[in-house]
Amino acid sequence: MLAPRLDVDYTNGVIAAREKRLLKDKILRFCELSPSEAFRALLESGYGGGAETASSAYDYEKLIVREEELLDQFIREYSPSGSILSYLLSPRDFHNAKALIKAASLGEDAQKMLAPEGLISIPLLQECVENGDFAPLEALNQTLRETCEKATELLKEEHSGAKVGDIFEKASYLYLQNTVRFSPVLKKLLTAKTDMTNILIAFRAKDVEIAMDKYLPGGKLKEEQLKLLADSDVETALKAFAATPHLAFVKSCFLAKEKGLPLTEAERIRDGYDETFFAKRKYELQNKEPFLYYVYRRKTENVNVRIIFACLLAGMSETEIKKRLRAF
Repeated sequence: MLAPRLDVDYTNGVIAAREKRLLKDKILRFCELSPSEAFRALLESGYGGGAETASSAYDYEKLIVREEELLDQFIREYSPSGSILSYLLSPRDFHNAKALIKAASLGEDAQKMLAPEGLISIPLLQECVENGDFAPLEALNQTLRETCEKATELLKEEHSGAKVGDIFEKASYLYLQNTVRFSPVLKKLLTAKTDMTNILIAFRAKDVEIAMDKYLPGGKLKEEQLKLLADSDVETALKAFAATPHLAFVKSCFLAKEKGLPLTEAERIRDGYDETFFAKRKYELQNKEPFLYYVYRRKTENVNVRIIFACLLAGMSETEIKKRLRAF
């Protein structure tokens, strides 16, 4: 059973106080510094527990992990609704169950494949996988239980890790669709990200049949539109997306394809969509929206800190680093 949610006004007050600790424009400043200078500035900001957590630029990941733990604590304590809590954390349950099942099938250690704990404890998932009994998941997440059973049977028959991945991915999105059905803002976020993911699938698939088999449910785009990305010329495909909010996204995919580059820019757009969505109307946010905007700002900062230090330590230029930043 989920704990009672706190009053939204109280939570928004907490957020207003904590926003002062966000890195904000310091992120851009870090790109201009040496690794040691940027690390010192990061410690001075109190990020990730500061000097108590790490003592060298090469240990920057420890700061990020600690900051992610603190954000998880905040989400669990202050999430204004059960649907928001599930939207933010339940995908980890599907990922962790998938990792444990695939690792068990291959006789490997799943530890490095696991995400931070979601709404279901990792020891419980581990126990279910080891016993081959997923009944304990029924009351927590019926969709997850059914998916685990389906994946386990598939591995016995085909030993196809790729198909297992597709099963869990689709199940996670189906579960989220049910989770957000009474939340217009979450539904809008999920639908947009589903469409963008399906566009990426279409561009990566070797043929239309493979793409159609991998498409995620719940998006607004029609299969006819997605098919055009896999087997039509650029002009025809762009016309099909002209009236959609994803025209620029599709153009970025075609541009990368033309240059023989990975779809990194498109992935960056999709992965930063949540914060961008709220940032465009940050002065109009109401009710539970400030919570989501704050959470996604912190998530984005964690991603950017990881990008910055990896690039600084690799000797990359300020310009190249800034190109890689999320939501700037």
